[in-house]
Amino acid sequence: MGRRTVLVASAATAAVAGLCGGSARPVTGHRRPNVLLIVTDDQPLGTGWAIPAVRGLVGGHGVTYPRAYATTPLCGPSRASVLTGRYAHHHGVLQNGRPWPGRLDQRTTLPHHLRAAGYRTAMFGKYINGWDVHQAPPGFDEFSLMQPPKYGDASWNVNGTVAEHPAYTTSLVRDGAVDFLRRQRDSSRPWFLYVAPYAPHKPFTPEERYARLDVPPWEGNPAVDEDDREGKPAYIRSADATEDEGRDIRRGQLRTLRSVDDMFRALHHELAEQGRLRDTLIIVVSDNGYCWGDYGWKAKSIPYGPSTRVPLFLSWPGGGFGRGVVDGRLVANIDIAPTILDATGVRPLTPLDGRSLLRSGSRDRLLLEWWKQGDRQAGHSWASTVTPDYQYIEHYDLRLRDGLLTGQGDIVHREYYDLRGDHHQLRNLLHEAPPDLADRLNVAWLSTRLAADRGVLRPIGA
Repeated sequence: MGRRTVLVASAATAAVAGLCGGSARPVTGHRRPNVLLIVTDDQPLGTGWAIPAVRGLVGGHGVTYPRAYATTPLCGPSRASVLTGRYAHHHGVLQNGRPWPGRLDQRTTLPHHLRAAGYRTAMFGKYINGWDVHQAPPGFDEFSLMQPPKYGDASWNVNGTVAEHPAYTTSLVRDGAVDFLRRQRDSSRPWFLYVAPYAPHKPFTPEERYARLDVPPWEGNPAVDEDDREGKPAYIRSADATEDEGRDIRRGQLRTLRSVDDMFRALHHELAEQGRLRDTLIIVVSDNGYCWGDYGWKAKSIPYGPSTRVPLFLSWPGGGFGRGVVDGRLVANIDIAPTILDATGVRPLTPLDGRSLLRSGSRDRLLLEWWKQGDRQAGHSWASTVTPDYQYIEHYDLRLRDGLLTGQGDIVHREYYDLRGDHHQLRNLLHEAPPDLADRLNVAWLSTRLAADRGVLRPIGA
């Protein structure tokens, strides 16, 4: 089988399913756009140099969201939030791997809603972590599912046929997605295309032509250079990633992202050739951030900005957006599905936590949450309230074991950061704080509100 065959299926061999009514209602009389959703893997802020086409052709012709967050900074839970518009404590995918993909009600996902409303749905790349490659991702008329996600020699399920292929996976995703667009050229049926490359996830393996690409110099930042981490939990105080390690991670991520930018450029070119750009909603987002040695950390899963904040771009010329708009609202991955459903005129019959970015309203806060499982990643389960002005964090003694949440729920550590004056989150104002400061910061009220946002009846540990 040729290199391009893995992701290219003819109309005759593509998996075709009937429309599944009952989960969503299309709004009649609404001119429905096509939808291109691209989700990168572990792409933090600060990577804009590597994606000039995305920045220029999406952000430059649409909207950039500088205050975008992943509500759970981990691949599987975040991707489920992107596809459902729901917090992890509602959709049930609390961690990576099994049994978590099975906890997701597939009737609540974008592909299910959109296919039921008449869209042709397709995906190329990574689905939800731990998904069995032999199992079709529900809701998609055609798919090329990659597992295990990596840069080469991956297993692919192409519309029910599983085989290994050695080629660079970002290129395979590109070829398959472009071929899908070409096959829709003469179709009047709107489409939803979900594109999910593995880049820039570790091991940060670039395509050969970018393997020695020079990247702009980087000298860290105050969070990387921070020696005194008093006030942070013990696992952060003992973290030991260096600036040099962060520099290596950054270099690898930027190099792998160049192939993602090439992929996007090819998709954009095909849409332009077809005259489809005006009626196509394009969203590009990362599933979570990543630390380049910030606070001694070289991963995600922690509650601070480098881990939780993500790049997010949107364009839809036919939707009335301006060019080069910077939208400073507090937004998140949970807003992706509501935005797409709003644009397509589809009303889901399941509740959403997120809000449509097409609307003018704004929120005053976001809930961030994460659950500890195993020995890797963050040292505690935690939950947090983030606003434009501050971030309040609680760490708990909770841990996931065999798919169950164990522990008493006691608060083992608290943090509060002034994001206006300390945006690198270096000084925890609650560390050795006098009681009157905790009162002035309304910590008791913040804890009660956080418990309510998490669906807990009382402040855990109170």
